[in-house]
Amino acid sequence: MNKKELKKQYKETLPPMGIYAIKNISNGKILLGSSKNLTGKSNSFLFQLRHGSHMNSQLQNDFNKFGESNFVFEIIDYLEPKEGVNFDYTNDLATLEELWLEKLQPYNESGYNKVKAR
Repeated sequence: MNKKELKKQYKETLPPMGIYAIKNISNGKILLGSSKNLTGKSNSFLFQLRHGSHMNSQLQNDFNKFGESNFVFEIIDYLEPKEGVNFDYTNDLATLEELWLEKLQPYNESGYNKVKAR
């Protein structure tokens, strides 16, 4: 395969997308979310937490208190692409995230998610 074909193949390959949880293994609390790029999201969260700049203050406080070794990034569910690279998977991810939020209820003592006003 030549460089041009490899470049085309790379551009047509979607990164893994789906539902993730950042889990505090000390107390079992999780932050649940969705991403179109799970690898990128994992790297972003770790960078933010290490530098004290994560927007979820409860998560940041616990990260500072318990330390990085007490947190794991877990992939809960994958969203398999069906429509290709140009399809917007935002609504599909939001629906999948709502299902997992309903199932796991990561609020208050169980997690770092905020209850959304309806």
